[in-house]
Amino acid sequence: MIAPERILESSRYARCIESSKRVRWDIDEDVIRGRRFDTAHKFLPDGLSMPHGFTTLSPGERRFVSQIQGRTYANIFGLVERFINAKVLELSRDHALGDQIVVEALVRFSDEELKHQALFRRIDAMVGEVLPGGYRFDFNPNTVARTVLGKSTWAVLALTLDIELFTQAHYRQSIDPDAELSELFKDVFLYHWKEECQHALLDELEFRRHDAALTAEERDRSVDDFIGLVAALDGILQTQAAADAGYFVANCGRTLKANEARAIEVAFLAAYRWQYIHSGARHPYFGKVLNGLITKTQGQRIQAALATLH
Repeated sequence: MIAPERILESSRYARCIESSKRVRWDIDEDVIRGRRFDTAHKFLPDGLSMPHGFTTLSPGERRFVSQIQGRTYANIFGLVERFINAKVLELSRDHALGDQIVVEALVRFSDEELKHQALFRRIDAMVGEVLPGGYRFDFNPNTVARTVLGKSTWAVLALTLDIELFTQAHYRQSIDPDAELSELFKDVFLYHWKEECQHALLDELEFRRHDAALTAEERDRSVDDFIGLVAALDGILQTQAAADAGYFVANCGRTLKANEARAIEVAFLAAYRWQYIHSGARHPYFGKVLNGLITKTQGQRIQAALATLH
């Protein structure tokens, strides 16, 4: 006889399959639809690009900042979805000779992550057609994925859940409500959001399943791994903030003094830390799930590490 809790868990995976079938979309037919990006519009909304930090810039220059950040936003998601997909494929093997509903849900998750990576590569190329040359994003997705996957599965799943949840919050709270945003950019993240909703549920189910099999010592080491992954992500953000600030300075149409250029780099980094670290760390549901699995002392270690990233 199958235990009731296993039946309930299987039904949750089944709901993700139903959602996947219902919202499935095509990059060209549903998202892009023959359109091009228009530089008369912002790409990333104010709630994410944090224009108030760019105090010396004109409205047009701030719009250019949002376009640079929008391109990086797509590239960062393409980067993280490489390791997320690799981990999902790894997890699917745990179920290969078990509940086939779970296998289907995870295989669909993987298929959608592959599609998202293809979408973000397209978006990077399309933005490159309308913005000046010289933009750089020098991170190899496979190299980053190998580093991330070298950490504990618990840490990778914690980071993945964090990302999936803040992706949804970004769309609902900032991207969708901004009337001045590029309609094409909005649609990219509308369709991305539609599939990320069930991905977050699958992340949580697998995170809890994996956590239940750990010893207290293994979980404690995994908390340190999670802190290390966040620090590594911050290193990527620091490098990209410097690259994007340099790209802005080279293409904004005027000569900037060194102190203004430095302030622009600081503002880029503050925006990126909000987008990819703090907006997720402060997500109420992420906090609820994480704090339900760790001790108070472990939570304090995580918060102390986050407090250094300002």
